[in-house]
Amino acid sequence: MRLGVAGPVGTGKSTLIATLCRELADELSMAVVTNDIYTDEDARLLRAAGVLPIERIHAVETGACPHTAIRDDVTPNLLAVEDLEAEFAPLDLVVVESGGDNLTATFSPALADAQIFCLDVAGGGDVARKGGPGIERADLLVVNKTDLAPHVGVDAERMVADASASRGGLPVLALSQHDDVSIKALAGWVHQVLADYRAGSHVPRDPGPMAPHTHADGTTHTHEGDGDGHEHG
Repeated sequence: MRLGVAGPVGTGKSTLIATLCRELADELSMAVVTNDIYTDEDARLLRAAGVLPIERIHAVETGACPHTAIRDDVTPNLLAVEDLEAEFAPLDLVVVESGGDNLTATFSPALADAQIFCLDVAGGGDVARKGGPGIERADLLVVNKTDLAPHVGVDAERMVADASASRGGLPVLALSQHDDVSIKALAGWVHQVLADYRAGSHVPRDPGPMAPHTHADGTTHTHEGDGDGHEHG
């Protein structure tokens, strides 16, 4: 199964992936593909953390806006995943980390079977209310770094409630690296999705594109096939 992890810069995506590797690597055969625009820094950080053998962590340098390589043309990521699958088969789980992007970033179902969208309390308590494809429709929304909430003036419980209200019943997880219960809940969610995937009952979701909307000139745009909603014909 291919699990995508997306979200804005600094929300803790790499740390979340490191946590998953620590929790699951003894039970599952895993690999990771990281995305950065111009560097392989996230891959180097994961390798240095020792969460997986270094050869199981590949880096993709997108050279463009991060959503390009996870939605518009997923070829570089697919090639990286396929190289890992060929080298370490059979793999149970490949985690693909998007470069830090904005609230419109979502994975193509051609690349990810399931996807996590990551926010953090330090980004502001109102972010969860602002919506967007990832917040509203990713398989799991993580509200990360909840232990920092008192220090940044954010009500973490309200932020989680706002996120839940925008997701129509899809799961929201409040996560802290200092809270074992939330870490176990994250690992448990991955186990459940993987079990559903193996049983054939998990269907990859496509969280994008943007909802149809009308501009001041009266023209309506649906942005079919547009990963970030910025291209107008």
